[in-house]
Amino acid sequence: MDITLTLLSCMAFMALVAVISYMKTKGEVNTQDGYFLAGRGLTGTFIAGSMILTNLSAEQLIGLNGSAFGYNLSAMAWEVTAGISTIIMALIFLPRYLAGAFSTLPEFLRDRFDDSVRRMTVVLFMVGYSLVTIPSVLYSGSIAVLRLFDVPGLFNVSYEVGLVLTIVIVGTIGALYAIFGGLKAVAVSDTINGVGLLIVGLLVPVLGLVALGDGSFSQGLSTIATTETEKLNAIGGPDDPVPFGTIFTGMILANLFYWGTNQYVIQRTLGAKNLVEGQKGVLFSGYFKVLVPFMMMLPGVIAYHLYQDENLQTIDLAYPHLVKDVLPQYLSGFFLAVLLGAAFS
Repeated sequence: MDITLTLLSCMAFMALVAVISYMKTKGEVNTQDGYFLAGRGLTGTFIAGSMILTNLSAEQLIGLNGSAFGYNLSAMAWEVTAGISTIIMALIFLPRYLAGAFSTLPEFLRDRFDDSVRRMTVVLFMVGYSLVTIPSVLYSGSIAVLRLFDVPGLFNVSYEVGLVLTIVIVGTIGALYAIFGGLKAVAVSDTINGVGLLIVGLLVPVLGLVALGDGSFSQGLSTIATTETEKLNAIGGPDDPVPFGTIFTGMILANLFYWGTNQYVIQRTLGAKNLVEGQKGVLFSGYFKVLVPFMMMLPGVIAYHLYQDENLQTIDLAYPHLVKDVLPQYLSGFFLAVLLGAAFS
C-alpha cells in the first residue's frame, strides 16, 4: 500500500509537470530554434531554474551527501567556487555567444577557429557525456529509486539486475521526454522541479536534525556542532575528496569550463530572450550554488551521526537512507518525482 501511494503521488506530480510544460510549449517546437533554443525566448527565471536542476542532478544529491558521510565537507569547494565561474560566464562569454546568435558551442568554435576544431569538440563532448555525465546521473538516480522501493525484492532479482532495470527505465523515460518536448519543455519542467528540489532540499536536513535530536531541532544542531566535529571540516587534506590546494590548481578552471563552455549547461543561456535575461539567469544560478552545501551536504553529516554504526553497502546509500527514514510517506512520491525530474534534466 505504501509503495502504491508513493507511485501514484509520483505519477500525479510528474503528470502535472508534463501538462504545464506541454501547455507552455504547444505549437512552439515546429522550428529548429523553437526545438533546440526554446524560440530564443527564455527569461532569467527559466534559465536559472533549468541550469540549476541540470547541475544539481541525482548524482549531486547522492554524491555530495555520500562524500560528507564518508569524509567531510571538503567537496563543497566544487559548489562555492562555481560562483566565480558564473560571473565570468555572464559578463564575458555570454555576450559573445548571443552576439553571434550561435546555436551550439561547437558552432562558436568553428566561427572563432575552424571546422576541425568544431569536429574535435563535438567528439570530446559526445564521449564525455556518454561515458561520464549520463552514466553517473542514471546510476545515482537509480540508486535512490532502489533504496526507496526495494526493486530487487519487488521483482525477485539480484541487486545488480535491479539496478540495470531501473537505469534502463529512467533513461528511456528521460529520453522520450526530451525528444518530444524540446528545450523549452525541459526548461519549464526544470523550473517546476527546481522549486520542488528546493523544498525537499530544505526539508530533509530540517527533519534529519529533528530526528537526530530525538524530536528537538536545536538538540540535533547542537549534536553535529559539538560531536564528531571533523565532519564539518571544509579544508580538505591530501586524502580527502578535494584537497585544498586543488582549488587553485585546476578546480576553478574546471568550473569555468563547466559553467562557461559545457554545451548541455549553456544551451539554456543560448535560448535567452535577450542578454539581460540570460545574465540574470546565469547569476541567479551562481547565487544558488553557494547555498548548495546546506541542502546537499549537511544531510550527509546528519546521516553519519545516525548511521555510522550501520554497515551501509556504499556511502552513496547515505542520503536515500536518511530520506526514507525522515521524510513522511505522503511526501516520498513527491521526492521521487523531483529526483527523477533532476535525472531527466
